[in-house]
Amino acid sequence: MNFPTPPLPTDYDSLLKRIDSIDPIRYGKSRNFIDGAVTYLSPYISRGIISTRQVYQAMLAKGYKLYQIEKFASELAWRDYFQQVYRAIGPRLFTDIKQPQQLVAHHQLPLALQQASTGIEAIDAGIQHLYQTGYMHNHLRMYTASVTCNIGRAHWLQPGRWLYYHLLDADLASNHCSWQWVAGAFSSKRYFANQENINKYTGSRQLRSYLDTSYDLLPELPVPAEWQASTRFEPVTPLPPSDALPVLQSGQQVFLYHHYNLDPTWRADEDSLRILLLEPSHFQQHPLGQRPLDFVLHWARRISGLRVFTGEVAELATAMQTTTAQLNKQAIYREHPAFGHWPGQADARPWLVPEVQGYFPSFFAYWKKVQQRL
Repeated sequence: MNFPTPPLPTDYDSLLKRIDSIDPIRYGKSRNFIDGAVTYLSPYISRGIISTRQVYQAMLAKGYKLYQIEKFASELAWRDYFQQVYRAIGPRLFTDIKQPQQLVAHHQLPLALQQASTGIEAIDAGIQHLYQTGYMHNHLRMYTASVTCNIGRAHWLQPGRWLYYHLLDADLASNHCSWQWVAGAFSSKRYFANQENINKYTGSRQLRSYLDTSYDLLPELPVPAEWQASTRFEPVTPLPPSDALPVLQSGQQVFLYHHYNLDPTWRADEDSLRILLLEPSHFQQHPLGQRPLDFVLHWARRISGLRVFTGEVAELATAMQTTTAQLNKQAIYREHPAFGHWPGQADARPWLVPEVQGYFPSFFAYWKKVQQRL
């Protein structure tokens, strides 16, 4: 098995060069393989440093046509689709969206995940790689979720929270919708993979595992011994101390950043205060680990003049020696369903296709509309 260590640009110019180096045709042919031509852009897209539209337009600027890079474009669209689902359903994202997950044995975190002891060599190696790098290939995420939910029969939510906690590209919409899609709570059927399929795409050569059987027998497997033990998942986010904040002057704009919008070009030509707001209540509900939080703070510090405020949004006015009414007049942030309670004006996000909005019952229905616009 070859688990490449993702090369992660640490400045914006290097990130733009990474985008320019992408071969979208090769990506479409090999992306399902662990050592395929993946882009490693997901942490930057998830954090709002770059956008799906920006990446797609960069491919058009290189002369590619949609018919040549349709698979690449559709993967960008999957990200926006999940975001649209979250916008439409709000807190229902954290429950079974379409129908209850079948054959659930418990609602805790399987120890096999936490300890990388699932008995499937590629998945265990992938979990160890996740702990070391904050990255897990998308195909391996599907394998992990499939074995966890459909073989180990754990409810998707706590394992989904565990993966979110460790990922550099931790994104509530993409992560939680993907787990539900695999578990059959947000799709018409559950997703299964046998050992032959896992070997093919990961380069493993494992034989005689509990997955080494035909697809028609997988749904009937008894829960393997590896998946019998579970535990509570109670992680803590190591939030940083706050920076000193200036007094908010009358008429002065303040741009509020969250950890899904760290775009250094957002309103960059406007002179104003810039604050990354980290609400403890949000991270109590949706904890992030040290590695992804360090990634957030690294990119936040690259935004000129940005200060960090660790506290609730209701405390921000006092910290800036102003009133809530004044802050509401002068604050601007980028729209996101997790932060709809923030004060001020919500700027639109740079969607792949801004004209296609709202809830679609399936990605296929959404993609048809997006294709027409692209």
